[in-house]
Formats: sequence, structure tokens, C-alpha cells
Amino acid sequence: MTSAREIAAAVRSGASTAVEAVTAALARIERVDPVLCAFAEVWEEAALRGARAVDERIAAGEHLPLAGVPIGVKGRRGPRRAGPLIAAGCVPVGATAVPGPGTAWQTWGLGRYGRTVNPWRYDRTPGGSSAGSAAAVAAGLVPLATGSDGAGSVRIPAAWCGVVGLKATNGRLPSADCTGLAAPGVLTRCVADAEAYWRVMARPAETAGTAGTAGTPGGRERRTPTALWSADLGFAGPDPEPVALARAAARRLADAGAVRLLPPGEPLRLEDPGPAWLALRGGGDLGTAARVRAVNDRRLGTLFRRADLLLTPTTPCAAHGHDGPGDRYSTALTWAFNLSGHPALSLPAGLGRDGCPMGLQLVAAPGREELLLAVAGAARR
Repeated sequence: MTSAREIAAAVRSGASTAVEAVTAALARIERVDPVLCAFAEVWEEAALRGARAVDERIAAGEHLPLAGVPIGVKGRRGPRRAGPLIAAGCVPVGATAVPGPGTAWQTWGLGRYGRTVNPWRYDRTPGGSSAGSAAAVAAGLVPLATGSDGAGSVRIPAAWCGVVGLKATNGRLPSADCTGLAAPGVLTRCVADAEAYWRVMARPAETAGTAGTAGTPGGRERRTPTALWSADLGFAGPDPEPVALARAAARRLADAGAVRLLPPGEPLRLEDPGPAWLALRGGGDLGTAARVRAVNDRRLGTLFRRADLLLTPTTPCAAHGHDGPGDRYSTALTWAFNLSGHPALSLPAGLGRDGCPMGLQLVAAPGREELLLAVAGAARR
């Protein structure tokens, strides 16, 4: 699968056209989606019109950083939230699947042809709720798809489909979620494409200066970012296999020189964010929610004064079947950072015994998406 950056470079140079790139994506979707069920809608005519418009803009001399890149957008309202991407030359080809009516929010998406499946094993869920976006990217239908992450809805499907998933700092990009728990995000096959997304979506002033550094002013002094490992955040009780895969991925980061792992010291012990998250979503005990948020914010603040990054497994368990997760919350290691607002990224960590991927979660201080991408990019080169 050609990356988003490669497609854009070819279209800008004249080696290819946006129409050719979009036509190829539509053909892949037509061939594969009856089985994958990653798209709820496909907008063939609108996509080809958009591609022709991109080619006209290129011919007129306009510089488009993502010229002709076919993308999936999460849900039928996705194009409204993808304005900067479309302005940069992306062409939405369809709405990716999200959970259907009456579907448990932790399970699968509902596409045009039925239940969205995991590209690695059709009897497993791709994760939710950005199910279709993760499946479409993992299967190579599109190189980039948008998501939104209210409890792990970008990071969990990214982990279970073996792709990169970035959740922005809460409030840094526009979100329709009135609770403030959800943040926009993206799913890509490579870190470089996630970086390209971020450069388009974030304001220029916010992306300048600190990428690839530990945060010195203007990036003048470069040093290896420090990282702390936590298998369970103090409460989650993950299974041994995702912990082992994520720990091995963390060691590979260190071996690649992308991070310097700090000695464990006092383990991180967050309060379980579940009751607070559910209270904010469902009108429960808001006093409890405020207390949990305050405690966790204080403990995370202490951690990020000591280290640049926190590393954890992305999920506490492997991808479950289509009968649902039962009583197990796949969000156990992700939704703490929706409550706190920290940016986080899921990076592929390897395959479990069942042949399905799992992820390593990288968490940074608010506003430090560039650091997440720089570290992840160094590890993947």
C-alpha cells in the first residue's frame, strides 16, 4: 500500500493524478469491502469530483501537502470535521463504519454489508468505535482515516488492527463532544502519515519547535526523551500477553535510541477512571468524578515532571470475538487519558498467539503530540 505522503508527492510532481489515486482506492474498496465491511457509505461520484478538483488546483500551481490522498472519514458526518484535510488535498471516499443501533460501544462497526471484521482474523472485532477506519487502513483500502477517541476509540482499534493511532490532546482540536472526553484522532499504516495529518490539523504555531526533542525552547538542545513503564496504571489488571508484547516494544524503543527508560521507582497508581468517566457520560456522581480527576491529574503531573513519556500496553486483553467483550473493559488502559486530556498514541507491538496484533501506548504531557510522533517515528525507521 502506497503511503499518503508518497501519493501526495506523486500527484504534486505530475507522476500521477488525484483521479488515478482515488480510482484505485475505490477499486480496492469495491473488491474487499463486501467481506471487511469497513465502510458504511462509499461516495464514488463525489470522490471523483473531488479528485478532479484537486488535479485542477495542482495544475493551477497550488501547493497541496496531501494532494490526491484518498481518505476514509469516521461516520456519515466525517467530512464536516475533515475540513483542513480536504483543504490540504485529501479526498474523502466514504464514511467508515461505527457501531450500529443497539450495538455495544466496545464491539464492532456496522458497514454497508454487515458487521465490520478484523482484517487479521474475521472472527475477531477490529475494536470500537473507530472500527471501520482501523480496518480500512489495516487492509490497505486507504492510507489514512479519521477517528475520534472518547475512551480509547482510536487507540484500541489501532492496537487490534496493527496500525498507528493518534489521539490529540483534549480540546486542542475541535470536537463535538459536550463532555470534553472525546478528541479527534487519526489511523495510519505508518508514523510518517500520522505526522503529515498532524501538520495539517494543528495550527502552525503549535507544531513549531519541539518535535524530536524533550522540550527545550525552540528545540535548541536535543536529548533522548525519558520514559517510564507501567503495565497496569495501578488498577487495570491486564492479561500477561499484551503486557509482555508492549514491554518488549518499549525495550525496542530504548534499543533504537528513541527513548531512555528510567528505573521504575515508585509505581504509578492512578484511581480507576471508569466510575468518573461513566458519571460524566451518564449523569452519575459528578463529585466522585471531580475527585478522581483531581487525584489522577496530580499523580500524572508528578510523573511528567520526572519523565517525558509514559509507556503502557494499549489494551488489557487481545481482540475479542463478535459476541462482545463480556464484563471486560477494553478501555481499561486508555480512558484515563480521556479523563485527563493527555495526548496518546498506539504503536504496533507485535502479534499474539492468536495471530492478532496488540499495541504499545505512548502518553505525553498535554500539547506534546509532536514528541509522541517523533519517538514513534524514530522507532519505526
